[in-house]
Amino acid sequence: MDDLEHRPAGSATLLPPALRHLFSDGGAGRALSVELPPGSVVWPDPGYPQRHPVRRPAFWVSDDPVSGELWSALRAEHPRSGLWPVLLDESTQPWSAGQVAPEPVSEIDNYDPAAFMAEVWEDWCAQQPDDDYSELEPFGRHCPGLAPPGTLVHDPDELADRYARTLARRGLSLGLAAVDRGADALAAMGWQGALNHNEWTAPLAAVVRGWEDRFGVRVVGLGFNTLDLSVAAPPLTARHALQVAAEHWAFCPDMMFQGPGTLTGYAEEIRGKTSWSFWWD
Repeated sequence: MDDLEHRPAGSATLLPPALRHLFSDGGAGRALSVELPPGSVVWPDPGYPQRHPVRRPAFWVSDDPVSGELWSALRAEHPRSGLWPVLLDESTQPWSAGQVAPEPVSEIDNYDPAAFMAEVWEDWCAQQPDDDYSELEPFGRHCPGLAPPGTLVHDPDELADRYARTLARRGLSLGLAAVDRGADALAAMGWQGALNHNEWTAPLAAVVRGWEDRFGVRVVGLGFNTLDLSVAAPPLTARHALQVAAEHWAFCPDMMFQGPGTLTGYAEEIRGKTSWSFWWD
């Protein structure tokens, strides 16, 4: 692990060596003007059965909790730094529990969110005894497909900044991932929070990419098996919320056991809500 050096805030400089190592090209042309707290890079866990050769660290993490203001400053720097900030809940030490197994970001392109949703839906229905699909009413065994885009009611980045300030009150560390967009951090950082639902992280990142495009979503926080997103274009009608609820179910079936237990009830919970939080068993 390499400690980061400090530099005066306000003037952009080349990335320090530790952060350059996160990029396949060594961070060429990247710059950062935000002063970072002490931290170190995290390598893929050697005890985990790696699917790909380990060539570089997965991400950087701060030693201590950070403020939401620092997250916002780094989010604003992302276009020139190439580093997406993520608030990390380390209460269960996820990054030292054999859960760091990065997948190439390029693999995300191989997955279609609609096809992923349909496959999850079909597999679940095939396992139901007596053809009981009541859990998925009013759709039943027929997957409704992706919901149409929402209408922006907030600026996506400004909303993400506000949500980061709220999450940071929990005392969360900062992670930095070398990715072009927040959704890709799920694969690049080797997050395995949904492992019991899906073996691969890339298809889940593809779903989040789609939400970035359709609902103004931003990835703000990650935990051992949790994901926190800001949502600038949430569903505003009951019908739209129900369609989005179906997507959420395919993405995280465990949500059915966290709340009202029905798609209709869950749809009411997310209608107009500007943050989505997921938890996998």
